[in-house]
Amino acid sequence: MRLVVQVPCLNEEDTLGMVLSSIPKQIDGIDEIVVLIIDDGSTDRTIDVAKEHGVTHFVRHARNRGLGRSFHDGVQRALELGADIVVNTDGDNQYPQERIADLVQPIIAGEADIVIADRQVHLVEHFSGPKVLLQKLGSRIVNKAAGTTLPDAASGFRAYSRDSLMLLNTITRFSYCMETIIQAGNKKLAITSIPIRTNPKTRESRLFKSTYQHVLKSAGAIIRAYIMYKPYVIFSALAVLFGVLGSLPFVRYAVLQVNGDDGNHLQSLLVGAVLLVMSFMSIIIGIVGDLLRTNRALIEDSLEHTKKMRFGMISPAEQSPVDVSERAVTRSRSRRAG
Repeated sequence: MRLVVQVPCLNEEDTLGMVLSSIPKQIDGIDEIVVLIIDDGSTDRTIDVAKEHGVTHFVRHARNRGLGRSFHDGVQRALELGADIVVNTDGDNQYPQERIADLVQPIIAGEADIVIADRQVHLVEHFSGPKVLLQKLGSRIVNKAAGTTLPDAASGFRAYSRDSLMLLNTITRFSYCMETIIQAGNKKLAITSIPIRTNPKTRESRLFKSTYQHVLKSAGAIIRAYIMYKPYVIFSALAVLFGVLGSLPFVRYAVLQVNGDDGNHLQSLLVGAVLLVMSFMSIIIGIVGDLLRTNRALIEDSLEHTKKMRFGMISPAEQSPVDVSERAVTRSRSRRAG
């Protein structure tokens, strides 16, 4: 069984050596451990430090493309390298790499598809009280959307089985953490967590400039993923909300008419009519969103099949007649074009 430990990096020359030196060299149940560096546009000696520690596998971006893209590209390369398990850690030495052995055990035992380290945020010294509350609130919202019970949904210290990576398709480029949990939960993958203690802080986060920005971007990622998989929940709630608010002016007008009030209530009735139209539009958008969700599910089935073909999980003999027919048509067209 091959384990690929991928390390996204952006100018991590000061800490990358500590990360690489603390990655286990042997793990029970693992035959081979491969380290993969994803260089997201570093301008310092990050690559040189990695090479000095014996790393030979790299994914390099000419400019910074974001953590989500780095995760995506790293996973693709890890699968090309034949990974049975992929562990993601960070180049700033935030996570205790020696716990990688514990992180992969539930996958080796067949008990989980994804394992997420619980940082126990209330014990992290450099996390302020408001940040701890925001982290817990974010985890609660993600768990609601995914149907999971994870204590730390924002943790980037994770292990993925090869099969789970065939099913996950990241879109958000800010951060993959929330999105992959919501996808995995809705695809009924087995997700568990193990408690860890993080290492002392080495630098400020480069993922966001402020807590406010982090909240906005995380909220956007959660809402987008939620709409992808449960659009009817959001738009049904909006339809009910606008419907109730839009009905109130008409109910009020009816009560006033019964009581003999002949005053002009045109403005409130117009507001009510607009809200009722918004309620109707929410219903229509919800129906369209649910149809798109169905279409997305069909496309993801095709993507899963394509990934398995690309990374050697489906042999030519196992491919469907449709696949064989499509290849034959392609070859025929190529011969005619030639």
